[in-house]
Amino acid sequence: MVTPFVEILPYGSLIESVLVTLVMVLAVLVTGGKRWILAITLALVTPALAGKWLNHFVPNLVPAPVFLVATAAFFVFIVGRLLQFILHMPRVDTNIFCASLAGYLMLGLLWIPVYVLTAHLTPDAFAFTTGPQNGSMLEGFNAFYFSFITLCTVGYGDVTPVSNVARMLVVMETISGIFYMAVLVSRLVAVYSTQHSSEPTKISATDTDSESK
Repeated sequence: MVTPFVEILPYGSLIESVLVTLVMVLAVLVTGGKRWILAITLALVTPALAGKWLNHFVPNLVPAPVFLVATAAFFVFIVGRLLQFILHMPRVDTNIFCASLAGYLMLGLLWIPVYVLTAHLTPDAFAFTTGPQNGSMLEGFNAFYFSFITLCTVGYGDVTPVSNVARMLVVMETISGIFYMAVLVSRLVAVYSTQHSSEPTKISATDTDSESK
């Protein structure tokens, strides 16, 4: 949320990198409970963060596809772990709501490196039809904006997928967002219904007296 406000600062890119790193590190801490899960998470996040920071200090030192693919794989794993947590929770509580919100936001972050990679491989894959970014490449906050607008199925039309690959990726993100919400809502309703049906019925003293009469 703060990216468009800090990117205009002298060290805006550095602040943005720190914030992205913080999000990814917190994701590791939240989902890396068991040793094998922690090992997989670290194996995915290390090349992603290393490539991002190396390219920050020495641009083009690490090929963009290397850390972009690693970043996308990391977020796929995180979203999968959050979904697994949601689907196996026996009760509806604050934890499941927080995990649901985090999973949805992570789903939006997941598609950012995918779009950036597509734009790097095919510079004309996306077209900017309005605004000062007309003709520029999809990266940075533009990619963030496009991903979440697509996830929410709003589609203002200021950024348009042109190539067939870009269009298919947009379709896949839209379907994943709808599917995530459908699974989430159905799961919460099922758990909530089971949770209330399993609770013992409380009979007040007045009801007991009326029945005995």
